[in-house]
Amino acid sequence: MRIVDVCAFYTPRGGGVRTYIDRKLQAAGRMGQELIALVPGESDSMVQVAPNAWIRSLATPTFPLDPRYRYFHSETQLHAALDELRPDFVECGTPWSSADMVANWRGDAPRALIMHLDVFATYPYRWLGKMMDQKSIDRGFDWFWRRLRRLGREYDFVVCANNELGTRTANGGVPNVVIEPMGVEPGVFGPDRRDMPFRAQVLASCGLPDTATLLVGVGRHSPEKRWPMIVDAVTAVGYDHDVGMVIIGEGRDTPRIRKSIAGNPHIRLLEPTRDRAAMARLLASADCMVHGSESESFGMVGAEARASGLPLIVPDRGGMTDQAAGGMGWSYKSGNGPALTSRLRKVLGRGLIAPTRARSELAAADVRTMDRHFEELFTRYESCFARRRAA
Repeated sequence: MRIVDVCAFYTPRGGGVRTYIDRKLQAAGRMGQELIALVPGESDSMVQVAPNAWIRSLATPTFPLDPRYRYFHSETQLHAALDELRPDFVECGTPWSSADMVANWRGDAPRALIMHLDVFATYPYRWLGKMMDQKSIDRGFDWFWRRLRRLGREYDFVVCANNELGTRTANGGVPNVVIEPMGVEPGVFGPDRRDMPFRAQVLASCGLPDTATLLVGVGRHSPEKRWPMIVDAVTAVGYDHDVGMVIIGEGRDTPRIRKSIAGNPHIRLLEPTRDRAAMARLLASADCMVHGSESESFGMVGAEARASGLPLIVPDRGGMTDQAAGGMGWSYKSGNGPALTSRLRKVLGRGLIAPTRARSELAAADVRTMDRHFEELFTRYESCFARRRAA
């Protein structure tokens, strides 16, 4: 079966979506599929990246709010590419304009909308959550709920990667919702990557002894990740506990994050790396992950942390809640800085990280892999394609 993934969020400098698509391209051929990622790029090109897997780029404009990204701007251009590629199944990875373009394509292939973005948690819930309850926000943004319901009727599947997003989307009246959790790259992350001398070096770079607690955060520097809130909370508990933190990422919010750190020597910003072994060592060598975004569609960095044996401190909404489930971490009221500070104080003050980390290390081998996700997803697609062809 030839699958074309129309992925507007793909960029070589991207984060979780790029990791997901790259792994899917590698896995497709082994699983008997032919996969083409159709992405916005600098120029038109078609590059084979694995057996039976290609990246097809369309020349597109730069996204004004983030120059790392480009966007599909022409429905005619996108439809011509789909006509050329002749897919048996089409995926679309965003509920924005490219979802309409894919829905309007006149080909007869079945299609799935992949919710790589939790629009409500990323924008209106975050912007208005301190002033209005969720039901009131939903009523005010009913125009977007109507859009999602229409897309749900036009697509064979609306694929959500976490339970909270899937349940909320279905309860909002969107049809054809399925929950298909993603996963981690197999064989990359694990507690055995823990490097105690390296951990001591990282803590020393934070001006702390190796007896201190090392926290880690991973994600792009954008407002929905709430890094200043995390920095403020870690700084506050640092008056009572030896605690350091490294934050791995980049983005347009970097100046704001640096300002919130304001010379605190115990918190460091690190550049992202594409060296997966180096990332696996860093995660396993930390003691706990702290995350601030309630808008994660899956929470891949959380899954990677869990596969590394780390406990997590996460918001009580969004994809990261699934990663901290089963006694592998703690939650706090999303978007609430004092609640995060209180949770950190309790966890550190009661010495909860070490025993929770021991349990997490034992459970790390059971973390779901991306290949398991792709096997289930492709099986779902094949069944839908077979039904469509028989009809």
